[in-house]
Amino acid sequence: MDAQSKNFVFSDDIAWEDVGGGIRRKIMGYDANLMLVYVEFKKGSIGYLHEHFHTQVSYLTSGSFEVTIGEEKQVQKAGDVYFLPPHIRHGVVALEDSSLIDVFTPVR
Repeated sequence: MDAQSKNFVFSDDIAWEDVGGGIRRKIMGYDANLMLVYVEFKKGSIGYLHEHFHTQVSYLTSGSFEVTIGEEKQVQKAGDVYFLPPHIRHGVVALEDSSLIDVFTPVR
């Protein structure tokens, strides 16, 4: 990956990356400090529980997810956001075909 993305990024110019299990993503914009990723999930796809040192905020653009943060679970839908400080266990399950935008700092 280059040190940073182009200033103008066009979704049609970026190939989908299949990450498995009905999930695909496009890394849209980034530098050493920040990264934005567009992710699509097929119904039933699981973003397995994990943690990382990055701060993350995710904006749900379509569909709905069961979101787990720490010991808490909530159902969220398009237009909702979840925020993750570093080192908190989290994951999602797509309740229908759904998508979200993840923002990480620093870059993953």
